[in-house]
Amino acid sequence: MIKLLKIISLFAVAVIVFGSALCSKTSFLLLITLSNEGTKTLPPEQKPVALLCIGCSLIASSVFLFLKSIWKSCYKTSKLPRKTTAALVLFFEFLVSAGASILTIMAMPHLDIVTNVTIFNGVAVISAILQLVAQCSAKQRNRFLMPCIFGLIFILIGYVLFVLLYIMKDSSNNKMTIWVGLAVGGSILVSFNWWENYFQIISDNSSSTFLGNLCKDITKCQNILQIFSSLIRIVVTACVTGAYIPLAKMNWSILTSIPSRETKIIAIIIGVQLISSALCHWFALVACKMRALRRCFILPLYLASLAVMALLVIPVIVYYQDYRTSLNGTTNINFTDYCKVAVDGRNQNLKDSVLPYMRTSSLCAYRLNSYSQDEHDFFFYLRSGTALFWWIGLVLVTLHLWKLNVHRIQRTQDLFIRRLYEGAFIEQSLLLNTRFDIHTKETIRKYFEPVMVYLCATMWHETYEEMMNIIISIFRLDKYRPKEDPKINDFTFEAQIYFDDAFEHVEESRHLNEYAKNLVQVIQEVYGIFKNQVPDQKIIQTPYGGRLIVNMPQGNNIVVHFKDKEHIRHKKRWSQIMYLYYLLGWKLMTKYYIRCQRGEDEQELKKQKEKHNTYILALDGDTDFQPASVMLLIDRLRIYPRVGAACGRIHPTGSGPAVWFQKFEYALSHWLQKTAEHVIGCVLCSPGCFSLFRAEALMDDNVMKTYSTKSTEARHYIQYDQGEDRWLCTLLLKQGWRVEYNAASDAHTNAPMDFKELYHQRRRWGASTMANMVDLLGSTKIISKRNPSISKPFMFYQFFGIISAILAPATICLLIAGSLTFVLNINSAAALVISVIPPAIYLGLCFKLKSDTQITIAAILGVCYAFLMLLVTISIIGSMVKAKTILTPSSILIISMSIIYIITAAIHPQEFHLLFYSFPYIICIPSAYLLLTIYSMVNMNNVSWGTRETKPAAGTAPPPALTPQMKTQKGKRSAFLLLHSHLLLFILFHEIYISYICSQRHFPTEEKKFWEELQKKYLEPLPDDKEKQKKMANELRELRNKVNFVFFMLNAFWLVATFILQLFSDTLSIKIPKLNIQFQKTGDDIQIDPIAFMFILGFAVSVVIQFLAMLYHR
Repeated sequence: MIKLLKIISLFAVAVIVFGSALCSKTSFLLLITLSNEGTKTLPPEQKPVALLCIGCSLIASSVFLFLKSIWKSCYKTSKLPRKTTAALVLFFEFLVSAGASILTIMAMPHLDIVTNVTIFNGVAVISAILQLVAQCSAKQRNRFLMPCIFGLIFILIGYVLFVLLYIMKDSSNNKMTIWVGLAVGGSILVSFNWWENYFQIISDNSSSTFLGNLCKDITKCQNILQIFSSLIRIVVTACVTGAYIPLAKMNWSILTSIPSRETKIIAIIIGVQLISSALCHWFALVACKMRALRRCFILPLYLASLAVMALLVIPVIVYYQDYRTSLNGTTNINFTDYCKVAVDGRNQNLKDSVLPYMRTSSLCAYRLNSYSQDEHDFFFYLRSGTALFWWIGLVLVTLHLWKLNVHRIQRTQDLFIRRLYEGAFIEQSLLLNTRFDIHTKETIRKYFEPVMVYLCATMWHETYEEMMNIIISIFRLDKYRPKEDPKINDFTFEAQIYFDDAFEHVEESRHLNEYAKNLVQVIQEVYGIFKNQVPDQKIIQTPYGGRLIVNMPQGNNIVVHFKDKEHIRHKKRWSQIMYLYYLLGWKLMTKYYIRCQRGEDEQELKKQKEKHNTYILALDGDTDFQPASVMLLIDRLRIYPRVGAACGRIHPTGSGPAVWFQKFEYALSHWLQKTAEHVIGCVLCSPGCFSLFRAEALMDDNVMKTYSTKSTEARHYIQYDQGEDRWLCTLLLKQGWRVEYNAASDAHTNAPMDFKELYHQRRRWGASTMANMVDLLGSTKIISKRNPSISKPFMFYQFFGIISAILAPATICLLIAGSLTFVLNINSAAALVISVIPPAIYLGLCFKLKSDTQITIAAILGVCYAFLMLLVTISIIGSMVKAKTILTPSSILIISMSIIYIITAAIHPQEFHLLFYSFPYIICIPSAYLLLTIYSMVNMNNVSWGTRETKPAAGTAPPPALTPQMKTQKGKRSAFLLLHSHLLLFILFHEIYISYICSQRHFPTEEKKFWEELQKKYLEPLPDDKEKQKKMANELRELRNKVNFVFFMLNAFWLVATFILQLFSDTLSIKIPKLNIQFQKTGDDIQIDPIAFMFILGFAVSVVIQFLAMLYHR
């Protein structure tokens, strides 16, 4: 079924690429035909309309490029090019735009439609020459040398035949000679369009520093250069069009007096041309990213030119044969006589079909002269030869595309040399714009070296089912990438599990606790599912506790590090520091240190790419993922060297109202927020439950070393320990690394299912997010210079986001006040006071009551607010019905937000069902953005983890079967029978290991020394200093009080300002005339206070930016 769907998808994309290219070229040729002197569809005085539409078609893509480059320049770091680079690029852009305008506006309207169809294939002449030079300088490209030579010869022959055709037809016609000369010159100038495609290879194989600096400058300053280049294209095209109309003795004033039927025809043609060009370009990208380059990209574009010829010529031949048949043999008529009848006998009022007439008149234009039949046949063969040579030349010049192998998730800028497509000759521009230096199969194998991936999971108090999720996922990956398979060598992996606080004190000895025992049992059980036998296990005593090594069925290892908190520092961040130094410091860099000690060249050792090709996949102890999701993240880091981390789409699992709320919350966060960050800047937080990090980025200056800093101040406990993944990303961003988001890389993790645990989790996340955002915003100037993905406008976007989050409690109070005004019909100022009273009381209680009591009160208030939110929803609908209009600011905002969410869900069809969770999300908004915010801020000084701390031991009653959603269970229940037969051996292993008295394998002396030094420097257990803890608790409380004062004072100012504006609404409000659904004034005014209006406007702009970024990302 999947294979069938794939075939259908490929066929659909190929048909769309072919069809859109056909429509684009046909509609453009019809525009040229409308401006032809011999075409009577438009009277001569109305020809400027068609010429103006041709100019619009030429500049449409430049307008899109200008807007896109402006966007990227605002939200990315953009550099100004050198003067020589800018001058050279703009010179070529001037030539290309002038050539395109001269060719299409001045020359082609005087040529017949057959020539116009084929002359575009001649624009590959300069590309052929530059490709020839590039292949001669790069020896590995020599296999395409002969096709390129023959392609250039064929194109030149086509030009010679084209010139001979029109000279021999009428050598005395000086005007036609001028048009032919302009056509040849214009097409050659257009062929300079893709000069950048070959200069990179030429510069790489040349000693010229000018070429090297030029190519580097073009790459670094791409956005600024494309702004200037698109502007010069627009200006030159407008100048040529504006100058040619008066020179051709035409008048612009006719634009205002075109008959309606002709207007509709022209509008339809130009609309089809613009839309089909954009669709062809977009689906061509889709075809390349689907890795269907030959079937869905190259072949459809090759056939498009032939299909245009057939579409325009064959119907005319059919009409001619039908006309001859209608004469019943009474008159012997040839094609020349038919042309006279067809063209001159047409009704110029266009009562007949327009398109057949346009095709016939253009094709017959060159037959209306007094030539003999033999001369007509000779010209026909000459014209056919011209078309054939040009088309074959284009095919030969682009023959290297058939050997390209596009990598997965390759970016557009790596597929095509220019962002710009040429709507006038869409298929030629797409073929010639494809990067000539994209790697072939041989070079892709050489370039993409095998990578090493360490799967690093941290565990603590996970349940039996949660452990089962991640262990099955690891074994799945083992089956997907066998270590011993010689055919699969793109990456190898090793799973590392770091189990915090794995031991307990029993009878004066250290034993594995129930959670750790469960993990061993889960590994044993899952191994039996994938291979019906007991796993081969190695048990090693280590300085930090113990190590269990299990060899999986396909040869990859799982290494479980059981941490004893009496020997090594515990908690999640210190487990991450532990595996960072162990994997990157010991396993990766120690061997280079030893080689350096042996006297090997230090500079050669620095060139080693192993740290660049070593990745760490950070996982939580309950993450469930598929191998394909890991591959997508690996591909992203492998292809883009400046990406330091990449995260996937996280799906919360579980049941209950709390999980329902989180499902839609996570969906919105990924659909809009993370996508917007990825597109306009950089993802700020790559979640630790499923993220891939590059070793080179982690080993950069001030990343791993700073991440290992021990918290010594109150703010450190909040920023460093409450959200370790966000702080690690902050350090990466400061060092200039990019963090990306891949929407197709799915992973599932258990979400808090009860109210208390959700509040504890968000208490940590809220404080950490705010601390890191303040850190980033305070370093805006430095980060925007160091990190090319982050700009000052992007940081302003983040600043507005954090301001919105700070003012969320006051905003919710205003929302509730509005609903009370409508429902109770009370004064808006009084409603505002009433809405503030419950949260103000809750705020005061939070400072006095225990955390659990605060959560209980929040739960009760949350239920009350949920019912109130129903009233809010009904009140908004009621206000629209009562006012008989939806054109109020609040109504427009609600409706537009609903439309955006529905469209967003529809664009994510596999997740469309999450839209049904929007109802519990909406009614929980006061609880999430008012009560939860108050709770988080007041309990900021509580730096405990909060989650998984009170769960019962997971090993007390393990379930007899795995979770039903795991695919690996199906058909393998017999594995459990074998496990029961080995139960005694398993229990014996347990008892031997947990008693810590077993015949351990030898632990290497050098590694033991490494662990002892690491523990001493970074991971030594923190002393239980009561005095210091008390002092830090006081400092945290003082920090909490300061932050809370500023936080709630800002909300108070917001509420007071709104309250004052509502008291004096008659004089201080903005009055907008109320319109009904028919957009007619009702005579009433809508009063809006300026502050609320600015906030709503800012929020709307933020959502629109996220929505547009999401559309671009999809």
